[in-house]
Amino acid sequence: MSQLSKVKTLIALAVLGAAGVGGTFAVEGAQRFWANWLVWFLFIATIGLGSLFIVALEHLVGARWSVPIRRVPERLASLVLLAIPVGVIALGALPALYPWAHEGAQLSAKVTAKLVWLNVPFFSGRAIGCLLLWAVAWLFFVRGSLRQDTSHDHRFTIRAKRFAPLYMFLFALSVTLLAFDWVSALEPEWYSDIFGVYIFAGSFLGALAASVLCVLGLKDRRRLDGVRADHVYNLGGFLFAFTVFWSYIGFAQYMLMWYANMPEEVYWYKARIEGPWMVLFLTMGVCHFIIPFFALVPRDAKSDPKRLRFVATLMLAAHLFDLYWLVFPSVAKTPLLGWPELSFAAFFLGVAGLWLHRAFKSGRDMPVGDPFLAEGLEFHL
Repeated sequence: MSQLSKVKTLIALAVLGAAGVGGTFAVEGAQRFWANWLVWFLFIATIGLGSLFIVALEHLVGARWSVPIRRVPERLASLVLLAIPVGVIALGALPALYPWAHEGAQLSAKVTAKLVWLNVPFFSGRAIGCLLLWAVAWLFFVRGSLRQDTSHDHRFTIRAKRFAPLYMFLFALSVTLLAFDWVSALEPEWYSDIFGVYIFAGSFLGALAASVLCVLGLKDRRRLDGVRADHVYNLGGFLFAFTVFWSYIGFAQYMLMWYANMPEEVYWYKARIEGPWMVLFLTMGVCHFIIPFFALVPRDAKSDPKRLRFVATLMLAAHLFDLYWLVFPSVAKTPLLGWPELSFAAFFLGVAGLWLHRAFKSGRDMPVGDPFLAEGLEFHL
């Protein structure tokens, strides 16, 4: 398929999806509309945020092997810019989805005690602050890298290495706020100490999966000729490692609450593992851990393009289902999967596809101004 045909397909997808998105609000009501909007805001934000984390991590540790493929997560990180308008619009979900934001709502004593934190003005301020932080970080890391393509200014690499530790602290704070404000606050009586880590694990894993797919796609089009099987193997190794990490965090959170068996904690899981939700819960475990884990155990599998494509695609879908599983039980007793959900998928996939199509035309396919690019191209295991 030509580039023009792809763009036309994405535009058609977005337009058709937009009609269904509007129809969802008119026909199905505000709750279903905002629940879908929230899921896709979280999906776009976490993929962009995870990609920006990969870029900052490379600068932080001074990695050389990944320099030739760094432009891929840099371009994917542009999704944090798309998340800004989507996130601002998502603030409209507060009165529809969040019980503490309802005018005159009857709240328990535990929730009332949290209203200093959980109130619309403070929530909105934190949300906008996080969105602006991600935009500033993108401007520094990605725009700086793109300018370095032409300036070949090695001082940017030094500045990026110095800024990376501060950004990691701010990243940890903002991803925790994303988890607790947008997801946990849907049911404000519930609380988990490691929920922020759980969202981080899913974000990083989703960004790695997207990076793997894009690197392999660019290699197929001979736009990354200098990238070798050893680079792909390292990406596959990270994908395998964080499959285990996500699973460990998810199991640890569940096991600790099951063991303590405290009513204010277990009700959240009870709503997500009983009845029809159990099917989604088990499917997510199979697709998010069991299949990827055993598919990537063999050494050769970590550099096999066909297997990596399958696993990365599966993990992106599993990440989306994970976010759906986190959000929708707060508004529906059974899973909802109909034309509204398909319309939102078409709209956001179309818009995000067009956004990334433009991003992947920005700059060179490798950061040619980076002083360590030559060393990265010589990397071998």
